Amino acid sequence: MQEKEIAPLKVISKIASMKKVITLWLSILFITSSTNAQQSNSSETSNSPYHTSVVKDGAIIVGGIGLTYLGTVLIKNKNDLTPTQLASKTRDKIPFFDRGNAGYYSAKADDDSYIPFQASFVMPVLMGLINKNERQKFGQLMVLYTETMAITGTVFTMATGNVYRSRPYVYNTSLDASFRREKDSQRAFFAGHTAATAAATFFMAKAFADFNPDSKAKPYVWAFAAAVPAVVGYLRYKAGMHFLSDNLLGYAVGAGAGILVPQLHKVKGMRNVTISPAVGIGSKGLAMTYRL
Repeated sequence: MQEKEIAPLKVISKIASMKKVITLWLSILFITSSTNAQQSNSSETSNSPYHTSVVKDGAIIVGGIGLTYLGTVLIKNKNDLTPTQLASKTRDKIPFFDRGNAGYYSAKADDDSYIPFQASFVMPVLMGLINKNERQKFGQLMVLYTETMAITGTVFTMATGNVYRSRPYVYNTSLDASFRREKDSQRAFFAGHTAATAAATFFMAKAFADFNPDSKAKPYVWAFAAAVPAVVGYLRYKAGMHFLSDNLLGYAVGAGAGILVPQLHKVKGMRNVTISPAVGIGSKGLAMTYRL
């Protein structure tokens, strides 16, 4: 599966577009969250299933955005493949479970993947505005949504910035060698589009379920939340941007963040568990702390 027409400038534009979309949405959410955080924290009542802290959650959001930025710098500074390295990229060196789309390349599938990917960022916001119960705590909800996306961004960018794994299209010898060698081709691990989409949609479903525990619509919301990132993952697979395992990991990371962040903030949930940015000698990431 391939499309021979290569447009390197278009690929670069796609990378810049993705970064701009993520940065824009994190900025909008952060501003919205900051504006409403104090009100959400001080006016928490029994109609909210969550507890938030301006200081703690603010620190996680700021730290997450900072680490996400650091991760994007690492991604930007990746090296191109050398001709020798490119020549060594053969299908037999790929794990057997990831060989299904080795050599795939489809610019159309790549373009199409951005439609549900970008649309997913709006879904939790729209649900928060449409649903009466969520709308009453919209500011608090946006704090948790921003936190979810910041954590997902941190995990994705730090992993992608530090791990070199060639995309499936690198194994397509009919494509232009310079295109296959570009540093963007070393970003297969793991699927950021799938992760970000899953984080947004699963957060939407989790928040809806928590604010509307008796709603008969919950199974449909969960099904929709699961389907959207699956579509994105399929399109990224078909486009030759990520292997199966990259998409599965991205899906798991995003869905995990979308579910766990709200769960860890539940009033009667895991109140003794906190997640915070952690930077040490030779390591950068997130730390989970349990208070006895």
